[in-house]
Amino acid sequence: MAKKRIYLNAFEMNTPGHMSAGLWTHPDNDSHGYKDSEYWIELAKLLEKGKFDAVFLADVLGTYDVYQGSRDSAIRRGAQAPVNDPSLVVPLMSAVTNHLGFGVTASVTHEHPYTFARRMSTLDHLTKGRIGWNIVTSYLKSAAVNMGLEDQIKHDERYDIAEEYLDVCYKLWEESWEDTAVKVDKENGMYADPDKVHDIKHEGKYYKVPGAHLSEPSPQRTPVLYQAGASKKGRTFAAKNAELVFINAPTLNTAKETVKKLRADFEQAGRSPDEAKVLTMFTPIVGETEEEAIQKFKDYQKHISHEGALALFGGWTGIDLSGYDEDQVLTYVENDSMRSAIEVLTKVDPEKQWTIRELKDFIGIGGISAYTVGSPEQVADTMEHWVNESGIDGFNLAHAVSPGTFKDFVEYVVPILQDRGVVQTEYEGNTLRDNLFGQGNQLPDHHPGKNTKGVLVK
Repeated sequence: MAKKRIYLNAFEMNTPGHMSAGLWTHPDNDSHGYKDSEYWIELAKLLEKGKFDAVFLADVLGTYDVYQGSRDSAIRRGAQAPVNDPSLVVPLMSAVTNHLGFGVTASVTHEHPYTFARRMSTLDHLTKGRIGWNIVTSYLKSAAVNMGLEDQIKHDERYDIAEEYLDVCYKLWEESWEDTAVKVDKENGMYADPDKVHDIKHEGKYYKVPGAHLSEPSPQRTPVLYQAGASKKGRTFAAKNAELVFINAPTLNTAKETVKKLRADFEQAGRSPDEAKVLTMFTPIVGETEEEAIQKFKDYQKHISHEGALALFGGWTGIDLSGYDEDQVLTYVENDSMRSAIEVLTKVDPEKQWTIRELKDFIGIGGISAYTVGSPEQVADTMEHWVNESGIDGFNLAHAVSPGTFKDFVEYVVPILQDRGVVQTEYEGNTLRDNLFGQGNQLPDHHPGKNTKGVLVK
């Protein structure tokens, strides 16, 4: 019986301090080089060497300003601030790789689908079909007000907007240009047949897009669809649309319960429960021996910024912990921030309760998801255990230091996982979607993106 394949994504962000608050201060951390082309070029080469499926680029459009009612902590401690555009580093990385995929985070609430669809088609062309889109609805109020809104859009309405946004994008990507529209007929001077390019004539509650897509069809047409919402509304959205779902799981039980709910949602949406792949965020701290890994971890802990950790937590959850007693147990609070973040810490695993004191230490390495510390064999064992026990399909690997965390993982852990037959030794396809699923470059025919066809006219 063949072993279950483990999918590997590297989790990065165009910022000095991503998930491990304060670790940018470590002498081995080069994440301050995020501004430089060389940083992204070398990272891409490393990840393709390690046969990673993709690098997943997070993003936010605002600053984390919930903690103490100010953005000062996030800016002072480099907690996802400053942050640059994730999409612009993709051409750099694709130029030095042949198979590595690129998952780009982009919000449906702060960019019009007409222009966004062209940007993604452009990237899919430039990468020869290696683009994915992480669909987010933007949980930061600071982003909303800087985009001209009075307040943050309500949590559930953001998903209503996302449904229509995808509908517009699907029509532009999948329907506007027929497969045989592009001729490149030099003899007759016809680049494309206008009779085979159609207006989408979309009129909805949030968007009106009458015309045709600006780009000719790219290798994948629709980018690979990633989604990370684990709230009830987010899971329903993922069950309908997502091809890969990212979850945050501070404990194995949390991962197990979240996967169980997601699989049921996929089935209820009329899809195979295993069709979409579920990846959990995970931070591996690897040494040549267990003792070396433990020493490395203790060294990293000295660089944790508790202030930065609480700034990140405030942004994710909308909860300001500055007035809480450190021994107080965290409880669920509902607001219009990222509900899944507070849910996984308070509701999903009833066996685990977090005090504020424990939380700020835990978040300091890898955010609100689990980390593991050990020898190469121990880390590989832990990852296989999580896959077998929780039902996840793989990992969204975050770094404590960059590129060191990824270098250690590629050098020490990947060969073990490959020898065990659970991580690919060669890429199977040419596009990201084909590499991931082995079923061609484009969305499967039963996906809703292939089933929005109305009466399109020239």
